[in-house]
Amino acid sequence: MKNNRIRNGVARWLCATALAGALGAVPTLASGQEIGPVQAPEFDAAKAELGKRLFFDRRLSGDAAIACATCHQPDKAFTDGLALSKAYPGSDGFRNTPTLINTALAKNWFHDGRIGTNLNDVTRESITEDYIMNLDMRLMQERIKQDPVYVQMFADAGYGEPSNGAVRKAIPEYLKTLISRGSPFDTGQMSDAARRGYELFTGKAGCVACHSGPLLTDEARHNTGVPENPDIWNDPIRHMTWAAYASFMGVENYMNLRRDVGAYIWDHKADGSTVGTFITPTLRELKYTAPYMHNGMFDSLFEVVSFYNEGGGDDPNKDARLKPLGLSFGEQKDLVAFLESLSGDPLTGPEFVWEGEISTNYPAIENWRDVSN
Repeated sequence: MKNNRIRNGVARWLCATALAGALGAVPTLASGQEIGPVQAPEFDAAKAELGKRLFFDRRLSGDAAIACATCHQPDKAFTDGLALSKAYPGSDGFRNTPTLINTALAKNWFHDGRIGTNLNDVTRESITEDYIMNLDMRLMQERIKQDPVYVQMFADAGYGEPSNGAVRKAIPEYLKTLISRGSPFDTGQMSDAARRGYELFTGKAGCVACHSGPLLTDEARHNTGVPENPDIWNDPIRHMTWAAYASFMGVENYMNLRRDVGAYIWDHKADGSTVGTFITPTLRELKYTAPYMHNGMFDSLFEVVSFYNEGGGDDPNKDARLKPLGLSFGEQKDLVAFLESLSGDPLTGPEFVWEGEISTNYPAIENWRDVSN
């Protein structure tokens, strides 16, 4: 029944977006490049249902304290509402939690783009990294093999018995269901202010230079001069997490750094010209994903727009295209209205949220010596 609801919901959404496009509701750039709506990928319903349960299961962390959904909460567009994320117990994060909506359509992941292969790799790193979920995948496999619900769900999904490889496939399959839908921008129901904001976005403000395509991102790295978040280094626990990450990524002199090097880890350029670059974020679902920027430094969309209206921040590596925009107060408000129009229906229904209880306890097996694993 749940699988049918997922199929039917996506089918209704695809019909609605097709109708909106037929009516001319989807804005396009002067070049004809369509920047919306997002086209939902195909997915296997049984595999996605399995991935959904795994996503909400705390047993996928080392001490069974947190699940993927702990930091990626459905009512916050699969973010957590914090400037800097939480992390595995005993550590704290040093970046803002990004939305997972539309992440199945992305070309690279994390604010620094350090994984650009596929979501299978992202899932593995998120589960095993010591400051994220800190779970040895061999232990994870044993945990899920002892759960009869999983045994049946893995079989129904065509994976056979529970395995690490299947987990890394099932969670990305679930992420394919988390696709933006129903936004005023996509349905052609933008307010007059939002329409004026769209004209600014694609014209005077020049936002479209980096925010293009259905996800409103060029998926490239840029330095916009976002100020550093001092909490990363003022908080010993967060600083410890940053140091562990920087050490692993081969960042030189990381104990003396007081800035997030970002996508510098791609190339470690000797001149430091890529320090402070970050992947352009999607602009979808912004109404639900505050605070903003890779380090949560801005609480509101108006702050973000004002920041860019002033030409961005102060950084020697700042993108040369960033200049003061000269937008009036009213124009800035219109631009915010457009950005808000990119947010659609919350993905909080049973199609996207596992509603059943997932116990972290296992019933004792009386004849455990005689039962094969």
